[in-house]
Amino acid sequence: MKQPSSASTSSTSNPAAVTTSWTLVLVAALILMITMGSRQSLGLFLSPINTQTGLGIAKISFAMAIAQLVWGAIQPIFGAVADRWGPGRVIVLGAFLLAAGSALTTQVTSEWGLIFALGILSAAGAGAGSFSILIGATAQRIAPQQRSLAGGVINAGGSMGQFIFAPLNQAVMSAFGWMQAMWMMAVVALTTAPLAWWLRGKPRAPSTAQNATPGDSLTLRQQLKIALRDKSYWCLHAGFFTCGFHIAFLVTHMPGEVDLCGLSANVASTSLAIIGLANVVGSLAVGALGAHVRMKMILFWMYLSRAVAIVIFMLAPKEPMTFYIFAVVLGSTWLATVPPTAGITTKLFGPRYLATLFGLTLLSHQVGGFLGAWLGGIAVVATGNYDWMWWADAALALLAAFVNLPIKEERPKALRAGELKAA
Repeated sequence: MKQPSSASTSSTSNPAAVTTSWTLVLVAALILMITMGSRQSLGLFLSPINTQTGLGIAKISFAMAIAQLVWGAIQPIFGAVADRWGPGRVIVLGAFLLAAGSALTTQVTSEWGLIFALGILSAAGAGAGSFSILIGATAQRIAPQQRSLAGGVINAGGSMGQFIFAPLNQAVMSAFGWMQAMWMMAVVALTTAPLAWWLRGKPRAPSTAQNATPGDSLTLRQQLKIALRDKSYWCLHAGFFTCGFHIAFLVTHMPGEVDLCGLSANVASTSLAIIGLANVVGSLAVGALGAHVRMKMILFWMYLSRAVAIVIFMLAPKEPMTFYIFAVVLGSTWLATVPPTAGITTKLFGPRYLATLFGLTLLSHQVGGFLGAWLGGIAVVATGNYDWMWWADAALALLAAFVNLPIKEERPKALRAGELKAA
């Protein structure tokens, strides 16, 4: 009888190994809580920055849209660095970039200054401690059967950040001003640097044939060429583009929508907090389901539910309870798309270059995010409301649901003869 490999045994039956694995997952979740908490509460600063600088909603929205794009663009770059030299150094660099950008934002008075501080420095720093680096790092260090749940736990950490920091920032702004809230976030960002110690070191190569995947024998360039020829991979990109449009529009302009409805700013911060809390539950549920249900079907139902929720929201009276119920429904899928998207990427290509490959899907996500944040600002300036953005958002969510259906979920791809040579 064939004996189980030592690596497989140690990852599933060794209590010390299991404890260490889940310690890494919890540390990654804590880092993501801080970096995503900073990003997902930025919309609360839009109006105060406008009042302080007089730049106008459209210009500030453009700077925040640049932040969405930079956050996505930097992840495959930092992901490649993490895949080659380990994620620890990347996370430390990100901590200082995020802190510097947050601090500098309090001092700028021009559009270009805001783009540099908020759109480039802060966004790059948050990207260095975000999904692709953290999920990629843990996927290479834990057993395959644990990866889906681990992704859900890490993702829940990011949602918990939104739940904590949205009302906290609003409270600090109300009591002391937006600059003090931004300084607080700069200090909090620095705490991710010592946490990087737990994720230090280069990725570990599989020690047995049982745990090895075809991607482990490839160079990054070879793996990228194979991935970019894969139709399922591009379907993931298309769906994630819509997810980015949706989330960036809401996180940037939800406070503006609340204000247009004549409601208190607390309704916006409470709604963002509810979204974060609901997504903790959604992320954990999706992470657990991913081990038993085809992940593309999870994505299909999540995107479809968003389209339905937006249509109902548009037709409902705009009262505080409407926003809160919408936040609960929306929050259940908010960033819960991340674990199945990363999971399908791992199934297709293995975990070796996950930080890079998933980072590229996040780039598509943030191209959508750039358009969601920017066009939202243009819409409200041009028409006085966000109506056409809401309807566009619903239509894109519906398209995203169906674009996931052609995805072929299978084990990591085996190279065909001549494919490695062509690559």
